[in-house]
Amino acid sequence: MWRLQDAAVERLYGRARADRWSVPRETFSAALERSARRAFADEPEARELERYLDSLHLEDLALACACAAGHEAAWEHFVREYRPALYRSADAIDAAGGARELADSLYGELFGLSERGGERRSHFDYFHGRSSMATWLRAVLAQRYVDRVRSVRRFEPLPADEAPGALPASSQPESATRYLALMRQVITTVVARLAPRDRLRLSCYYAQDLTLAQIGQMLGEHEATVSRHLTRARRDIRREVERHLREHEHMGEAEISECFNALVQDAGSLDVTDLLGPPLEQAGATPPQGARKETGGRRSKGRPEGANA
Repeated sequence: MWRLQDAAVERLYGRARADRWSVPRETFSAALERSARRAFADEPEARELERYLDSLHLEDLALACACAAGHEAAWEHFVREYRPALYRSADAIDAAGGARELADSLYGELFGLSERGGERRSHFDYFHGRSSMATWLRAVLAQRYVDRVRSVRRFEPLPADEAPGALPASSQPESATRYLALMRQVITTVVARLAPRDRLRLSCYYAQDLTLAQIGQMLGEHEATVSRHLTRARRDIRREVERHLREHEHMGEAEISECFNALVQDAGSLDVTDLLGPPLEQAGATPPQGARKETGGRRSKGRPEGANA
């Protein structure tokens, strides 16, 4: 069984600032190896492995290691930085508040559930650093919601003209992989075609974690106007992706649905920050005073109208 070189671990440990959370080097090395083994079926060439490890979100991986180990300061940092964004994602999934319960239950899984023998098992062990922590959390929450919907539907009677058939395409690994690659390509193309101002609003809200009020201050728009534009942009992206799949890939509604399911089920598929473009300063916009990630419950105000569209 191949292992990472000590020199590589030391370099990546420094880049991750893992000592901030007192993460043991052995723990961080094990996390890197888990991530690499998930990415490569066989032992990769040295340069290929180096490129992969350098592409990871290392600081997020170190934070996950610390939280999984129960480091109090790391857990407080995680709750402060990511709980508001996770609640926003829950509200975007279900405006009626149904997904907030799932977000709260996810915290219990992340903190760690005691197994037989008293050993804690944290869901952070499944974070491999391929995407940012925020993107991974959104994907896990979305998958929890999909699983719950499917669980409820299992007990609903089938329509009279519906008979059991073959397994859905997304349950077949080769189909899921193909759908996922296609969705990455189509979504990237569709987002690139958005008006620059629409991309900027989406980036500010979903990647930079600014509130509607902060975005409005920066762009000279009312909060309600920002909200309407965000909702419209989300709807436009979904419509254009579906149109492309229908007209250019000749897919039916069921197959299009499987494409979206495949995307939801892969937490590292798309990084919102990479997808929506450069930071505010590079995009030629000036962030409002104090426009940083907010903490605690203050972030709950200002969610796009109809964000679950």
